[in-house]
Amino acid sequence: MVSGDFWVMIAMLVYFIVVLTIGFVYMKRSNSSASEYFLGGRKVGPWLTALSAEASDMSGYLLMGLPGVAYFTGASDAGWTAIGLAIGTYLNWKFVAKRLRKYSVVAGDSITLPGFYSRRFHDDRNIVSTIAALIILVFFCVYVGSCFVTCGKLFNTLFGLDYATMMVLGAIIVFLYTLVGGYLSVVATDFVQGCLMFFALAIVLIGSITWAGGVENVAAFLQSIPGFLSGTEIAVPVLNDAGAQMTENNMPLFGDAAPYGVLSIVSMMAWGLGYFGMPQVLVRFMGIRSAEEIKRSRTIAVTWVVVALFCAICIGLVGRAVIPLEFGTQSAAENIFVVLSRMILPSFLCGVVVSGILAASMSSSSSYLLITGSSVAENIYRGVINKKATDRQVMIVARITLIVVFLFGIFVAYDENSSIFYVVSYAWAGLGASFGPLTLFSLYWRRTTWQGAVAGMITGTITVLVWHNFIAPLGGVFGIYELLPAFILSALAIFIGSKLSPSPSDAVLYEFDHYMDHADDLEAKTSAEAARNAHAETNA
Repeated sequence: MVSGDFWVMIAMLVYFIVVLTIGFVYMKRSNSSASEYFLGGRKVGPWLTALSAEASDMSGYLLMGLPGVAYFTGASDAGWTAIGLAIGTYLNWKFVAKRLRKYSVVAGDSITLPGFYSRRFHDDRNIVSTIAALIILVFFCVYVGSCFVTCGKLFNTLFGLDYATMMVLGAIIVFLYTLVGGYLSVVATDFVQGCLMFFALAIVLIGSITWAGGVENVAAFLQSIPGFLSGTEIAVPVLNDAGAQMTENNMPLFGDAAPYGVLSIVSMMAWGLGYFGMPQVLVRFMGIRSAEEIKRSRTIAVTWVVVALFCAICIGLVGRAVIPLEFGTQSAAENIFVVLSRMILPSFLCGVVVSGILAASMSSSSSYLLITGSSVAENIYRGVINKKATDRQVMIVARITLIVVFLFGIFVAYDENSSIFYVVSYAWAGLGASFGPLTLFSLYWRRTTWQGAVAGMITGTITVLVWHNFIAPLGGVFGIYELLPAFILSALAIFIGSKLSPSPSDAVLYEFDHYMDHADDLEAKTSAEAARNAHAETNA
């Protein structure tokens, strides 16, 4: 191993030690109860909540997927996606966070998202939570796989090491600190990783622009590529029979720019709808210390997201000017951040910066593992199979689930030609369409019923699967991102299903009408139950 590789490896090793230490520090507290392990006892402050929500959300998509898209086809796809994500982030924090924090306490002190859905409708048979947990299991297995792809590509690009071996190694590290430390270790490491990701994006962007000779030189080069910097056109790389971009006179070859119309813009901005149904973000709202701290947390989160997305896209664009012939496919172009870091930074600092990629993938995959484990253990095992299960038994089942998802994620990630952007887009659509409309209806429409909830989740899931695999390939108007039609159909299914089913009970309606009136501490649960029981006795 050359000297440069040695110092890069040392920096990354230090990072590994830090995140594993955090996991072991929180081990005793996290294992004291299921509530502590799955939700940190609702004691997480605004800074940790904000950065944990965004770091776990963005994953390797931010540092590899998005720059790769920008490098390969220009600003349109990446730019409109980022705008949709920024708007979705703000709206989610604005209209969902505070209500979900309060309602999840009043609704039986719910510690998982599927649990909240069931208790919101007083679904004693746990039909809603079981279906929700199964959907999470399916799509988070895919999500975890995308994070493991990131780990494999990183080490393969940095050191030329075998992709599969390095992918498995990264997966094992994520698995260990999630298994040991639970929610608090995930949140704490997310905070560190969020800061590291922000630092990495900023330093690589500034260094790349300096390396290229300044903004004017970069802009002049990129403007020579048809449609590359346009928001209404998209660059079209000319590909050979193998699917790689062709070159001519030592320059990448592009055809005429293709139009990027309103349908394409709407399709990319529809990514923002996914936030309303992302368990890894919604569970952060449930775990914050106080609903009154949501506003501060929102400011931190939105600022982080806007700056991070802007830097990620610019790195992809600037990278095309710095090393225009380096990558022939979009999948390969997802390594642009890594390659630029090696070019412009001293070895040890490069190791620190590329640890930001590990930070992104590890923060996300740990959240996905934990949420999947908690959903299966709390909502299927304790909710359906063994209703008298102890916290210890629930946590054992959760850890077994982690092992299963961990192994399936490795299976998904085994193909090193997988595109992080497209793997993430599939899982994002599935979760967003299945849970997004249900979250909004649960918080804002008192007439929503458990039958409508089931109809909405199933419709959203099936629409994503069918649209992605059978309808989108038809092209034209059908090529729109599957999240948008699936979200709309899921919302319609909830509305129609609720209207066709009996009205919710008086207890459910009373709880809905008053959940925002209660304090957001755990005493709210007791007072809400007492008031609900008194109300029921009066009606009787």
